[in-house]
Amino acid sequence: MEFDVVIVGAGPSGLSTACKLMQLAQENDQELMVCVVEKGSEVGAHILSGAVLEPRALNELFPDWKERGAPLNTAVTGDDIYFLNNQEKGIKLPNYAVPKTMHNDGNYIVSMGNVCRWLAEQAEGLGVEIFPGFPAQDVIYEDGQVKGVITGDMGLDEQGNQKDSYMPGMELRAKYTVFAEGCRGHLGKELISKFNLDADKSPQHYGIGFKEIWDIDPEKHQEGLVVHSAGWPLEGDTTGGGYLYHAENNQVFVGLIIDLNYSNPHLSPFDEFQRMKHHPKIAQYLEGGKRVSYGARAIAKGGYNSLPKMTMPGGVMVGCDSGTINFAKIKGNHTAMKSGLLAAETIFAALKTGDEGGKDLVEFATAFENSWLYEELYNTRNFGPAMHKLGTLFGGAYNTVDQNWFGGKLPFNFKDESLDHDQLKLAKDAVQISYPKPDGKLSFDKLSSVFLSNTNHEEDQPCHLKLADSSIPITVNLEKFAEPAQRYCPAGVYEVEETEEGDKKFVINSQNCIHCKTCDIKDPSQNITWVTPEGTGGPNYPNM
Repeated sequence: MEFDVVIVGAGPSGLSTACKLMQLAQENDQELMVCVVEKGSEVGAHILSGAVLEPRALNELFPDWKERGAPLNTAVTGDDIYFLNNQEKGIKLPNYAVPKTMHNDGNYIVSMGNVCRWLAEQAEGLGVEIFPGFPAQDVIYEDGQVKGVITGDMGLDEQGNQKDSYMPGMELRAKYTVFAEGCRGHLGKELISKFNLDADKSPQHYGIGFKEIWDIDPEKHQEGLVVHSAGWPLEGDTTGGGYLYHAENNQVFVGLIIDLNYSNPHLSPFDEFQRMKHHPKIAQYLEGGKRVSYGARAIAKGGYNSLPKMTMPGGVMVGCDSGTINFAKIKGNHTAMKSGLLAAETIFAALKTGDEGGKDLVEFATAFENSWLYEELYNTRNFGPAMHKLGTLFGGAYNTVDQNWFGGKLPFNFKDESLDHDQLKLAKDAVQISYPKPDGKLSFDKLSSVFLSNTNHEEDQPCHLKLADSSIPITVNLEKFAEPAQRYCPAGVYEVEETEEGDKKFVINSQNCIHCKTCDIKDPSQNITWVTPEGTGGPNYPNM
């Protein structure tokens, strides 16, 4: 099938690109064929975000979004920011002691899954074709140019043989292809390497973000209240922070983000999150409530210093595939959307001249540098590196001064040239961590949590978690690091079992995978590669 533009991923950046392309086509009375492929079973099924949405990019795309019924129903009414000293105590920080990037006046607490479903409706109304359940598995290259993508085969067994239900993938060819896969997209990762897009850039840095939705006691609910926390339960060189957002219908969204440059191989991000919910500042809202959903997803948080070149011959990479999140705001949706708008404008300008595709649209870089997106990312370039180098307390103090007094224009450039996966200490040199058993009221185990993510994969299909060397998990990772995959995975995918002969065996429960990509990022041997499973596989988030 041939199109003018193929977009990989129906997230905020991909759908914004699609909508803007069709708007421009209508304004200029031109025909344009645009399609979006999405690996989830439906649009929104794989979308997980906090989320407090800054509507700046949405205002540009659809100024009349309120009249169109966009699901932005809960305006932020207040910000509470706590430093949690320990498991019992926490200090509420005054506004002047918090970077102004953390303030949320004019923003909305939303389900980005539902926002993306709404964006998909707008896109289809404009004439975009959207194909959910079709993962883009490979890039089509010809003469050093991107020419489209190939969707994954359906109906292969575990050994790769064709079953009765076999259906081959499709070639979706395009003049230009937009990659909007989200954080650590497997095609984006390949493109960055193939075209050397990250030359002279700091390595990308990541976090893992957890989210649960709770129905809580109406008397404890304060619609529009945004709560953020730093400090406990994260200790030592482990950085990150928690959040609790009071959404509509007596629901709260609660979660924890943990930077993936932590050094202790015994640390379990999932169990740190479960611990956090027992802190009185968090538990006061959750006690007596009911957990109704769970999920986790990696976050690209390197910011400006880690942004790769976002174009290559025949293609553009947008949103979290590139790492456009502004982590100083803990927000990436408005920046992802803006990158999509810039991509659409650049691509349309080329197609309007009769361009047959395949070019490296270097004009995108100029448009980016002249946009508020560039200014926002540049002015917060030091936020993450300062936290990594100076720690939560002193890094936070520097960022408060830099953002509140100097607008991000202090003449310093902090860089973090370390690799997240390279930071683990040897297990024998690290402190053992004993996590309390879940109480089934505020804290839970991994398997019951995965159940709430509605994760499902067709049985008897090739494993989508590829090991470059199947011996490394036992001979290297277990020997040196107590095989941390057992702990950093938030879904219980990886286990080390003992055979009848007394040997150790590495087990991959790929059916549990919630597509967070943490293993692809944190494996100390870089031995695991995440690729797309069969279409519709993975979580089915209703409103995350």
